[in-house]
Amino acid sequence: MDFAPIVLFAYNRLDHLRLTIKFLKKNKEISNTDLIIYSDGPKNKSDKVNVSRVRSFLKKISGFKKKKIIFRVKNIGLTNNIVNGINQTFRKYNKAIIIEDDILVSNVFLKFMNTNLIMYNKNENVASIHGYCYPIKFKKNNEETFFLKGADCWGWGTWKRAWKEYNNNSKYLINFIKSKNLQREFDFNYSYPYLEMLRLTEKKNHSWAIKWYASAFIKNMYTLYPKKSYVRNIGNDGSGTNSSVQKKFYTNNLNNKVSFKKVEIRDNNKARILFEKFFNKIYRKENILKKLMRFIKI
Repeated sequence: MDFAPIVLFAYNRLDHLRLTIKFLKKNKEISNTDLIIYSDGPKNKSDKVNVSRVRSFLKKISGFKKKKIIFRVKNIGLTNNIVNGINQTFRKYNKAIIIEDDILVSNVFLKFMNTNLIMYNKNENVASIHGYCYPIKFKKNNEETFFLKGADCWGWGTWKRAWKEYNNNSKYLINFIKSKNLQREFDFNYSYPYLEMLRLTEKKNHSWAIKWYASAFIKNMYTLYPKKSYVRNIGNDGSGTNSSVQKKFYTNNLNNKVSFKKVEIRDNNKARILFEKFFNKIYRKENILKKLMRFIKI
């Protein structure tokens, strides 16, 4: 098998990082996998100690086919570290698996990612393979994987040819979505404030992920999701750059089975409806207010 490299982004959370590596090492494919690490520099003097501890740990990591660490001299921020790191990685590789230092993966995560990166490699309307899925109950007769329009950011893989579509221009992305009347679809029937999040990036460049979603969305590209998550995000404890304390996205038992069946590349309406119901449940009060405001404006 042609194994994709793992691109890991780290900053100052040693405890999270230790767990990320511990869970990664449960995947037997690591001995055939290159590991590329981008370690961002400290924001201030008080942060130097934590960053230094992280870097000492990174130097000791073993078990991978090859390891390369890029130590940023200065702090360039999460978005720049990730976007620049992926761009730099794709100067050498044609595909990659991307994780951050708060992502825990199942022991078959790499098998799932590599299998599907190979399976959908030539399908140019596929943007990425995603390892995470919300804690949603699917019917037993549903496919083990499904596609939704756009892209995602918690334990994912993509190709150089897809990442070329990443657009950093928030204004262009917003105008395109509005000009084509795609707001409802983009926001999952107004159940999740994606467009609002995209607007925030016009003033502050603090979210590469929403731009990645929008970039793939306007190009009618799709992302493959598992019915049961291979990923657990432990960064929603208030320790991350763009995270607060949240338990609603937490996944308990990680998926330990891999589906090798290719599915039709189209928006899965059943999955989309389940996503909408999940979003409406966790943002119930906010969404009721927004719908009322739209009604009043009309």
